[in-house]
Amino acid sequence: MKTMQTRVFVVHTSSPLASRIFLKAKEAEMMSEGYAWIVTTGMMDLFNSLDSNVIYSMQGVLGVKPLIPISSRLVSTSIRWRKKFADDNPGVTPPQDINLFGLWAYDTLWALAMAAEKTGFSEPGSLPNTTSLNYTDMFITGTSQTGPKLLAAMLDTKFEGVAGNFQLVNGQLQPSSFQILNVNGNALKEVGIWSPLLQSSSSQTDANMTGFSGEKLDRVIWPGESRNVPKGWEVAVSGKKLRVGVPAVAGFPEFITVERDPQTNSTKVSGLYIDLFDAVMAELPYAVRYEYVPFEKSDGSNAGSYDDLTYQVSIGNYDVALGDITITATRSKYVVFTLPVQDAVITRTQKILYDDNPNDEWFFLRPLKMELWLTTLALFIFTGVSLWILEHRCNKAFRGEKIVSNLARVVVVVWIFVVLVLTSTYTASISARLTIFKLQQGDTDVNTLIRNGDYVGCREGTFLAGFLKSVGFDESKIRIYKGAKELEVALSKGSEKGGITAMFSGSPYADVFLSKYCNKYRKVGSPYLTEGIAFGFRKGSPLVGDVSSAITILTDSHKIAEIRAHWIRSGCNEDDPSKVGSNTNIGLRSFNILFAVTGLVTWTCVVLFLVSFFYNNWDQVKQIYNEPSTIWSKVKQICELFDTEDTTYIRPDAVDEN
Repeated sequence: MKTMQTRVFVVHTSSPLASRIFLKAKEAEMMSEGYAWIVTTGMMDLFNSLDSNVIYSMQGVLGVKPLIPISSRLVSTSIRWRKKFADDNPGVTPPQDINLFGLWAYDTLWALAMAAEKTGFSEPGSLPNTTSLNYTDMFITGTSQTGPKLLAAMLDTKFEGVAGNFQLVNGQLQPSSFQILNVNGNALKEVGIWSPLLQSSSSQTDANMTGFSGEKLDRVIWPGESRNVPKGWEVAVSGKKLRVGVPAVAGFPEFITVERDPQTNSTKVSGLYIDLFDAVMAELPYAVRYEYVPFEKSDGSNAGSYDDLTYQVSIGNYDVALGDITITATRSKYVVFTLPVQDAVITRTQKILYDDNPNDEWFFLRPLKMELWLTTLALFIFTGVSLWILEHRCNKAFRGEKIVSNLARVVVVVWIFVVLVLTSTYTASISARLTIFKLQQGDTDVNTLIRNGDYVGCREGTFLAGFLKSVGFDESKIRIYKGAKELEVALSKGSEKGGITAMFSGSPYADVFLSKYCNKYRKVGSPYLTEGIAFGFRKGSPLVGDVSSAITILTDSHKIAEIRAHWIRSGCNEDDPSKVGSNTNIGLRSFNILFAVTGLVTWTCVVLFLVSFFYNNWDQVKQIYNEPSTIWSKVKQICELFDTEDTTYIRPDAVDEN
């Protein structure tokens, strides 16, 4: 009995056998908190005659027995009976009350006497039994002629006896009220009365309609001196452990990770849903033994989808299905789900597209439109030509170093103003683009993906493939991937290059995915509602209600949110475009072409200068090279020659000044 889940036992047997049962139950520690024992009338009515050890072992037991209403006739009869008992049994203390069987016997004799008076006979007559002639038994009697009359009169007899209302219905006493008694110490404490209810159409009682007299039972002392109402069942300590099925490979290691020790062959399971399940089971008011069993093949891969895992629970291979398992109609056929441990919706994740890609080689040109750049370039050339026209006749040494003409000065002033305006505009525009990169919103309707024939993807083992078909996607346009890395590669390629345009997943999966790739992808469109993620238990499991209550407690205390925050960090997965792009860093690639042009022009000028230098000074360089000296000495002499001032580039006006 101790290994059974039930903790409520009804004892309906003889008093000696019941006494032995309670003594053994006390030895087995089954009269402790959490148990409930109920005994019937036979045991309760003989309670005062029980041994003290039996009474001690019955502490907290509930019992029922017919209610005996207190009346003057009962009191008088009890007094006369105790006196008679004392006279017949000198030296023996008479019981305080007559037991129920004695009262019933007393009322039955009264009913028989009243029935005999109604029949009006003094001596009963009988017919001779012809079969008695063949027997030697002297006690075989004849058939009573007044028996049927006496029976009919007794069935019609009604009176208020010492045990209450006496009336036979179908040969049985009419149901009376019952006392609900609680064994407390050496006495019985009444905690309630169970009474037949009056029928609505008459004043007669109905044995099939019963209820409490009063609002509720008085406080009951249960076994183990507990005031907590027993639950009625419990997972037996000596019973088997719950087998909790977990996926061998989850969508992310943050969800569930299964690790094996090759030396000890032991399995270690960790992750978000493992911590959630541990916290929920620890919140239960009783201990439950359980173990995690991977749902896997011999090669360590998953043995099937979550639908398959829930089916395995239904056929008894597992007791619980655990993971990022979304509640669906199909899975509910196999298991009973608890309250959701985590809200979940189906989200769509797509690649972030910028109006201005910060990694574009031509990014530095984006602040100004092409026509403005062309106009600026044309104006620059026109200004230079204009300055030469205005200066070359009046400034023979003109090299752009000093402007003499007033007209040229006017042109330069205007050009400087234009350059200032362009520079300010360019600076403001590129600053804004570097601060916030504007995302391309595009058409986020799923119907657009369907019309365009775009490929979409989801994770293997989930129900999302069937969901996408129900939304309207053709099966050939749905691609299934094993893990997050494969999905990320497919999203980065896009449908045009053999990948996918959008990834459909549950919100917990999407949150972890975006926390890893927050600057490349984002959620788009409206989510699709689901029933959430929950634990799946075998149908009929008594744990479901308590586990759901524990989930509610942990949710209200924010414990579940704390566990989730420990495993899943917050990433830039918001739908706000400004938040998504604000963390993008600008690298060297954004200015590759600008730096390349600058470097090319500079290097070309340097090369031309060096060619010109060696060409004009070749005789001196050749003479230094042919000298019988060390290489270091030759390099030093060439550097000194290179540093010599070239008078051909000195301004004439500077010579005059000297």
